[in-house]
Amino acid sequence: MDRVAGPRLGEDAVARRNWRDAFVLLTEADRRAPLDPEALERLALAAHMTGHDQASEDAWTRAHHAWLSRGEVRRAVRCVFWLALDLVTGGQWARSTGWVARARRLLAAEAPGGVEEGYLLAVEGLRLSLAGEAEPSRQVCEQVLEYATRFGDPDLENFALIGVGESLVQLGDTAGGVRLLDEAMVAVTAGEVSPVITGLAYCAVITACHELFDVRRASEWTDGLSAWCGAQQDVVPYRGVCMVHRVELLRLHGDWADALDEAEQACRWLRRQPALQPEDAALYQIGEVHRLRGEYAEAEEAYREAGRLGHPAQPGRALMLLAAGDADAAARAIRSALDAAGDHRPSRCRLLPACVEIMLAAGRTEEAAAAVAELRAAAETVAGPLLTALAGSAEGALLLAAGETGRAQAVLAPAAAAFRALGMPYEAARARLLLGLACRQAGDEVTGRLELGAATDALRELGAGPDVLRAEQLGIGAAGRAAGLLTVREREVLRHVAAGESNRAIAQGLFLSEKTVARHISNIFAKVGVGSRSAATAYAHKHGLA
Repeated sequence: MDRVAGPRLGEDAVARRNWRDAFVLLTEADRRAPLDPEALERLALAAHMTGHDQASEDAWTRAHHAWLSRGEVRRAVRCVFWLALDLVTGGQWARSTGWVARARRLLAAEAPGGVEEGYLLAVEGLRLSLAGEAEPSRQVCEQVLEYATRFGDPDLENFALIGVGESLVQLGDTAGGVRLLDEAMVAVTAGEVSPVITGLAYCAVITACHELFDVRRASEWTDGLSAWCGAQQDVVPYRGVCMVHRVELLRLHGDWADALDEAEQACRWLRRQPALQPEDAALYQIGEVHRLRGEYAEAEEAYREAGRLGHPAQPGRALMLLAAGDADAAARAIRSALDAAGDHRPSRCRLLPACVEIMLAAGRTEEAAAAVAELRAAAETVAGPLLTALAGSAEGALLLAAGETGRAQAVLAPAAAAFRALGMPYEAARARLLLGLACRQAGDEVTGRLELGAATDALRELGAGPDVLRAEQLGIGAAGRAAGLLTVREREVLRHVAAGESNRAIAQGLFLSEKTVARHISNIFAKVGVGSRSAATAYAHKHGLA
């Protein structure tokens, strides 16, 4: 490979978004002969996109010095932006601040008014945002937007729009913030901004959706990030965020088996990239799926591993204590979690529905009422359908416990409808269960049976064992007991088992992995109380499931 061909091949690989090849080719070319500053910038980008953070930092540093040696101060300052951006997002704020100070000193000797001044302000805006200084961050990002508009710089404009949008959301102007975030994503989806800015934009918007409980937008942008990552060969940053949020969305949409598969893939991937993002959030989602299915030993193991990595594993652990019959311990655990959440509204809102359930079970109605009031206030501030539905469901449970069946029905019916519209079958079924109880207590036995029966069928379909048992203890759902608590997928697997097929054959026939088939069979054995394939086959034939 000659001195010209290597950098050109690397440039072609960057253009194709083949980051691994670009990194290898440019690294090898640089080993043979030092790259020029433009090629060093491409090497720095390829190193960043493939997760070689130190190599990226080294290349940006060398590019900075190379531009300076050519008297190209503004190009050198632009390298500082990308370098400082990586440093500040990696938590190295002191080093980032030092580089920005150096760049400002260099610019002071230049003619004023270049776009690079806006780029240095952008780093400061990001630092303020990460420090929780929403209003100062907004003010700085507004200045950045002025620079971007004046110079027609799409990367800087996108960065500024995201920054202002995030700040407005944090300051309580949800509608204004979301409008700016949506505007920023127009440029992202049109391919108008660079790869790093694209990845950062996706991550910022998905995180904002997560904090706003905006399931629809979160699903849309998570799918977009997944597709973008798939088109970026061997990309390492941003993929972890995509995978973890996708796991949670699969769980919320009732795709629990797929959520487990995706979570395990995310854990394996994140273990290989521990510097980028720990696997604690994926482990917590694994625990949640197991808890909902009544697989408490597996749930506890996942929660314990998540906790070891720093995740609070709440409210899952508190709800596990409640399921075990220790309402007082559950109440203490959820109180501690709320105390730890402080004034961070998104964190508190993820705990409050469980707090209501636990406090009602523990007979602490005043604490449950306070949690409902806080959740309702948050829903009115954010004005999103999911938070409103969660507040309605929690309020309905409180009213039902107080015997106010008419008011309970008035809030539970729209909550159940909202959950269904959002594609959240578990939450919809739980709301319908409460609605059915409210109808029955009000003397409307016909509607009560209809709602209770629909809720039980939905819970059984999901494989939500503990909730189905609770429904059956209320005297409903006796029909269909022959199927036990088997989901549709588990019944499909059981039919194949009864036909004498091996795990491999079942996996091929149902387009599943053998590991997933083995998990389904283990769940079937546990749910129907058998210990072998032959016993499961006999059970299937006896109950018309073969």
